[in-house]
Amino acid sequence: MKKFFTLAVLSLIIITSSKAQISYGVQAGVNIANWQGDALNSLNSVVDLSNGFIGTKSRTGFHIGGYLSIPISEQVSFEPGLQYSQKGYAMKGDLKIDALKFLGVNASAKVEANYIDIPLIVKAEVAKGLSIYAGPQISYLAKSSLHVNTSVLGISLLNKRLDLTDNFNRMDIGIAGGVGYQFDNGFNVKAGYDYGLSKLDKNDNFKAYNRVVKLSVGFSF
Repeated sequence: MKKFFTLAVLSLIIITSSKAQISYGVQAGVNIANWQGDALNSLNSVVDLSNGFIGTKSRTGFHIGGYLSIPISEQVSFEPGLQYSQKGYAMKGDLKIDALKFLGVNASAKVEANYIDIPLIVKAEVAKGLSIYAGPQISYLAKSSLHVNTSVLGISLLNKRLDLTDNFNRMDIGIAGGVGYQFDNGFNVKAGYDYGLSKLDKNDNFKAYNRVVKLSVGFSF
């Protein structure tokens, strides 16, 4: 929390002390989210022993939000933002037994974690329209749930969501960075990566961290 308040105060100082004209923008796009850490290493061992019965995959979600652009110099700007962002992790099992193949038995489990992201990034224009950006990101977990689904012959036998919010840390401190290109009319595209630094499990039963690839389109006004 101390880090959060320190970053918030610094952002406020930069905003209030900047005499340059502040602009703003909106953006939205696709999240390709995953977890990384000890929990994943253990799970990979299970996958290796399962002969393909169990697989791991990323959770595909979305993000949407806005940002301010505060010029520091002609090429450098400070861009605090606020986003709703879907993160998490998924597993999928497929019973690959020839005698039962016609049944199409499969199961999936997905951790659906929904965050409010506050990126505090610095953007530098390295060529006309082309920029790179990086900075700290503070994320607040709004809700997390486990979605379990089991089906046979395409018919769902179990489709249930369990609330896991209280099992996870609410705050996630990380680093966000990437590249972007903005056209003369204000339309822009970005490809970024969120690298979580805070452990997700509140009870320290396992060590796992958020990892998210973000592909965005936006418009600066």
